[in-house]
Amino acid sequence: MSLQHDHVAVEKYHGTGNDFIVVDAAESIPDRPAFAAAHCDRETGVSHESSERTGADGVLFLALEERYSPPRVVMTLVQPDGSVAAMCGNGARVAAAWAAERTGATELMIDTPAGTRHAVVDGDDVTIEMGRPSFAPKEVPLARDAELIESEVEGLAVTAVNTGVPHAVALVDDVDDVDLDAIAPAVRYADIFPEGANVTVASRVDSADESGGAAGADENIGDLPRFRQRTYERGVEGETRSCGTGAVAVAAVAKRLGQIDGDDPVIVSPPGGDLRITVPDDGPATLAGPAEREFADDLALVVRSR
Repeated sequence: MSLQHDHVAVEKYHGTGNDFIVVDAAESIPDRPAFAAAHCDRETGVSHESSERTGADGVLFLALEERYSPPRVVMTLVQPDGSVAAMCGNGARVAAAWAAERTGATELMIDTPAGTRHAVVDGDDVTIEMGRPSFAPKEVPLARDAELIESEVEGLAVTAVNTGVPHAVALVDDVDDVDLDAIAPAVRYADIFPEGANVTVASRVDSADESGGAAGADENIGDLPRFRQRTYERGVEGETRSCGTGAVAVAAVAKRLGQIDGDDPVIVSPPGGDLRITVPDDGPATLAGPAEREFADDLALVVRSR
């Protein structure tokens, strides 16, 4: 196998530490999986003097269609293993931030394989609609006809929910006590999940000081319910610093299990920062938090030929 190289202009963004290489879909990249594998690698992938991290959690190919009002962005997320994710909450927020920078619009529509999502941009803060979480076995999907609610899967008591992609969520006493890299792969590939599952653990916390999120949290969030979150993502095949669909899954499961109620926001804190989630009874869930541009660069266009 030989490799041919050219270069393509990209930008790097992150949403609470969930980082993405952003490529204008007008650019010709004939082998998207090879491009993602090469440049998302955490040891040898994209790097820049302004960023502490090498590589990325995926490549967002974005097609901006300004003729619509509000403008629309067709989003395709190619993950490091070459697979395409149906939905990515932080990725959709990044897509909205990227498009807002080009159009000046504060409202956008993001077209994803999981459906079209409405986004609102307020400076660095982006809110995205996430659809309605589903526990239905056919929609998760599950290899059985009954919902999976606090049931043991490979030694972990999980609740299965689809928030655009499937999640197996375990509410635990302390997320720091969980060896996620050791336990998650068996759950991720368990037979009950025919399409695999992201594995998310979460624990309830009592104050902002205990949340574990990044500094600079919203001072107006008051006494809202808070959870810490860690997620092992399929397609990345490892733990990420943030997962938007996972944060929504945490709030949806907490509500289903009676730990929270009402339509008030919930603060979910992955390692990369604080996210605000709503899971109303009569509408789509929402995900809100910062989305920031890191740098622009030119990356090698990797084409595999046999």
